[in-house]
Amino acid sequence: MDIVYASIDRPLYNGQTLEAFVRQHLDHSAGPRDRKLWFFFDEVQYMRDWERELKSLTDLYPNIKFVASGSAAAALKQKSQESGAGRFTDFLLPPLTFDEFIAFQGERNPSFDNLMRFADDGFKEAGRLSQLDIAFLNILFERYLTFGGYPEAVISTGVQGDLNRFVREDIVDKVLLRDLPSLYGISDTRELNSLFTTLCYNTAQEVSLEGLSKSSSVAKNTIKRYLEYLEAAFLIRSITRIDQNARRFQRQATFKTYLANPSLRAALFRPITQDDEYFGHLAETGVLSQWMHHPDLNGLHYARWNNGEVDLVYLDPPTQKPDWFVEVKWSDRYLNNFNEMSALRAFMDTHRDTITSGIVTTRTKFGTKNYAGIEIRFQPTAIYAWTVGRNTTRNNAKGQMELLLLP
Repeated sequence: MDIVYASIDRPLYNGQTLEAFVRQHLDHSAGPRDRKLWFFFDEVQYMRDWERELKSLTDLYPNIKFVASGSAAAALKQKSQESGAGRFTDFLLPPLTFDEFIAFQGERNPSFDNLMRFADDGFKEAGRLSQLDIAFLNILFERYLTFGGYPEAVISTGVQGDLNRFVREDIVDKVLLRDLPSLYGISDTRELNSLFTTLCYNTAQEVSLEGLSKSSSVAKNTIKRYLEYLEAAFLIRSITRIDQNARRFQRQATFKTYLANPSLRAALFRPITQDDEYFGHLAETGVLSQWMHHPDLNGLHYARWNNGEVDLVYLDPPTQKPDWFVEVKWSDRYLNNFNEMSALRAFMDTHRDTITSGIVTTRTKFGTKNYAGIEIRFQPTAIYAWTVGRNTTRNNAKGQMELLLLP
């Protein structure tokens, strides 16, 4: 079986059709013309009418499997849905999970080997990890949040050394500043870029259409269209708000936005260390990004009311009642000072009949608490992120609560 790869954005291929690639290969390669082949067309969005050509090729060459990929996810998805019904299958490749990032690392020291041993065992006894192991894991988590979402950056020290240029040229310029936004009726790419920069800097924080409109002097309907594009381009992910009683709002005036890839913030601004006061927001972004791979992502919300907030709440689909929660903290303080978490305790009091369990993440500590008949597990944020990413990408067949509460 032959495999053929062509990167369409190369100037050499300017003006060439997809069928021309196929014919040239068949004319100049040995073997029968009806043999099985795989054709990979990368950055296919740079070719005009690629979707119509590709649809035609699937009819002309039934023995060939065609794969079209590109960094402009919004454009590819829209064109695929419009022209490829019944012929195209869409696959989304999210940023690397923390587990996948770890798999790329070539570290070899006692802490790394110990971590891998516990990972291979599903972290069933992760509480036995030493503080040195956890400290090393947090270093890896910091690296992951800095550049770990991009495979090229993970394996190339050259890209790591100039991450800003890599992200701007391969992501920001392609997705925000070229012709792709026009597909969504966006003509002012400067406004779009400005909004994305604001959301990037304030990842994991609550925003509102009203506030974004006032700060940018852009109409709310326009802001809404920009947000829809940024989500379609897989640059951000928004989650909706519920109140203390877990009721949705008829009009979602406020919502939380997260970078789909936490590494974007370090690339566009500056890397921050785990001792930075803002690191907690980035750690929460890293946790949410692990859920990008999971079909239950749409069930996640955040709860907010006048004097309280819970970071992540999962509503059971049949009942729309809270089933479990995660409170993301980059601090060990609350393990021994749970009484200070008044907002979380108030939320648990309200929903003690439906919440089965929950997690509060820490920086380095493990522990358990029981409140209102609900077991709360305290575990390092990096362990939780690794566990969710590992289980979601490996299609773990365990029940949802088991999946989330490992270790």
